[in-house]
Amino acid sequence: MASAEQDTLKSEIDEMVPDIVALRRDLHQHPELAFEEVRTSEIVAGRLRALGLEVQTGIAQTGVVGLLRGTAGEGGRTLAIRADMDALPIHELNEVDYRSTVDGKMHACGHDGHVSIALAVATLLSRHRDQLKGAVKFVFQPAEEVIGGAAPMVQAGVMEGVDGVIGLHLFSGHPVGRVGVRSGPIFAAADRLELRVKGKGGHAAMPEGTIDPVVTAAQIILALQTLISRETSPFERAVLTIASVHAGSAFNIIPEEVVLQGTLRTFDEGYRQHIIARLREMAQSIAAAHRATCEVEVADGCLACVNDPAMTEVVRRAAEAAAGPERVDSDERVMTTGSDDMAYFLHAVPGCYFIVGARNEAKGAVYPHHHPRFNIDEEALPVAVEVLTRAALDYLHP
Repeated sequence: MASAEQDTLKSEIDEMVPDIVALRRDLHQHPELAFEEVRTSEIVAGRLRALGLEVQTGIAQTGVVGLLRGTAGEGGRTLAIRADMDALPIHELNEVDYRSTVDGKMHACGHDGHVSIALAVATLLSRHRDQLKGAVKFVFQPAEEVIGGAAPMVQAGVMEGVDGVIGLHLFSGHPVGRVGVRSGPIFAAADRLELRVKGKGGHAAMPEGTIDPVVTAAQIILALQTLISRETSPFERAVLTIASVHAGSAFNIIPEEVVLQGTLRTFDEGYRQHIIARLREMAQSIAAAHRATCEVEVADGCLACVNDPAMTEVVRRAAEAAAGPERVDSDERVMTTGSDDMAYFLHAVPGCYFIVGARNEAKGAVYPHHHPRFNIDEEALPVAVEVLTRAALDYLHP
């Protein structure tokens, strides 16, 4: 885009900021959990229809898709822009005018901002249809927090005919005004682990007559950590955490069973499968050595988010134009061992998922995601809108 056009776009966004913020705060006051996003979906669909987009609702239960067709010539590509909509089952502790009005539910991850940002981008691009050769498909996804909304949307055909996809996550760990754009893996794959260690119960004062699953489970927990410390290259990234241990009913009874639950986070699919195989082998071998058994269940939580180099370059150019090259980061600070089911859209077509800093100590926007005092610096909203808009205009340039 020419310099004059850049200035015009910034001015347009500046004029929209009050509405962007107002919508974000309205959504924040009315959080809806996974697959409950009825009110949010109605707002999204209504605004998209008012802009003249072709709207589909009820995808993956509460998902919404809006298609904006450019008018800059025939043909062209289709770009998807994704925003997640759901809140979390957390009671908000922030003392702000727009705090959640629903006890036990809050937007503690920034999805209220994502929806507001994407709708602002839809507004801007609808004004600039004459600069778009192709189409933009706005994908408003339910149930990201339970890794339940993206895959069914892909299965419903949302990505058919789409050539590329972009999306963003507001990030409280990154300073406001900065944008993180990185090729390759950025969010980790997440697997849920459940290990059932089964022994033979009995009196705690007579352990020789039992097969103690508690001692066996303790050995397994400690040994599994060596999969990271001893079997993982220092140049590989992985986390294995056993976070839940359930066993026993009384101080003097050795139980029949111990249930361990945890998570595995990895960035490389081949390495992910290797660790899963070794985890199963190690846990079952240790159990057998103690005359116990161990059933290992690994539930696929989410794939890793892996950015395509060409799509990443489109977003990088947009980020540098919006925030300035000196405020665009591409090092390991951009990565997180958190997971996001944006991965399923990135797996379907080439794309780029990036982060927009929303942390500001002066405003108290310092708490981590999923914390009851999580909040964002709303100065991040126009930055995000501009990056997405510029990326779309670049990708669909005639």
